[in-house]
Amino acid sequence: MSTELLAALTVFVLAILCGFAVISKVPATLHTPLMSGANSIHGIVLVGSMFIAASATDLLSQVLSFVAVAFATMNVVGGYVVTDRMLQMFRRKPAEPKAAAAAEPKA
Repeated sequence: MSTELLAALTVFVLAILCGFAVISKVPATLHTPLMSGANSIHGIVLVGSMFIAASATDLLSQVLSFVAVAFATMNVVGGYVVTDRMLQMFRRKPAEPKAAAAAEPKA
């Protein structure tokens, strides 16, 4: 195993651990704004992968660029689904009309 590969793997593992430590400490009320910001970044990744796909010439680069576009699209859509679910937690539920119906006199 080369030292460059070992250094790259070390940075990768440390980034995973650091990301997990940071995200696990974020309160639920901040997840929605963070997801919205992440969605804008993922949109930029999607546009970049589409530019790369447009300039792909050989079969390998076409396949890899298609995979990149597919993953970026899934990332953006998944981010908006999670954001929508988080926003639904803060919506008020409609009041039930039981109290109004019980107060009406019966004829």
